[in-house]
Amino acid sequence: MAKGYWISRIDVRDTEAYKPYVAGADAAIAAFGGRFLVRGGEFEAPEGVARSRNVVVEFKDYDTALACFQSPEYQAAYQHRLASSDGEHLVVEQYEGNQPAAGVIDGPASGPGTAYWVMRIDVHDPEGYKPYIAADATAVEASKGWFLVRGGRHAAVHGPARSRNVVLAFKDYETARTAYHSAAYQAALVFRKAAAEAEVIIIRGAE
Repeated sequence: MAKGYWISRIDVRDTEAYKPYVAGADAAIAAFGGRFLVRGGEFEAPEGVARSRNVVVEFKDYDTALACFQSPEYQAAYQHRLASSDGEHLVVEQYEGNQPAAGVIDGPASGPGTAYWVMRIDVHDPEGYKPYIAADATAVEASKGWFLVRGGRHAAVHGPARSRNVVLAFKDYETARTAYHSAAYQAALVFRKAAAEAEVIIIRGAE
């Protein structure tokens, strides 16, 4: 069964007023079996405008991820977030299609040290985007990246969202950075920038 994820971007305006959200959210997420993949952490934003805090939470499936967000426990906590911060919150389903790196690794990196690309994309030229997908696969295979999210079903439960969302896992932060800045990915990026608008962050995973 495909997993579900939260992807959240946050700018905290009032640190003290935000604390009750963190406590209440932690309890609700734990009750639904959620696991933090990203929780703040060092990042760079090579494309677009980023929020100062970024979160990715993994759940056993999409319905559980949505149910956790909609639960009375989480919604009670969420009111503190709304009052003390600005941001967006997305629920998205795991990608279960072909993986470019399937021939060189058995699955996504996980645990301490893992790092991620988190991408929000609006494609305005679908035909022009296709060469990016092909060239991107070559770069991802070379860096042993793994798509956790790649398009697919999603719900923008708070704030605006792009139409396409991507999360890629890498073994560590330096590998994730090197993959993005590699000649292979920069060649692919030429196609994407001509066919789409995006925000991209490269971020350390939760320890």
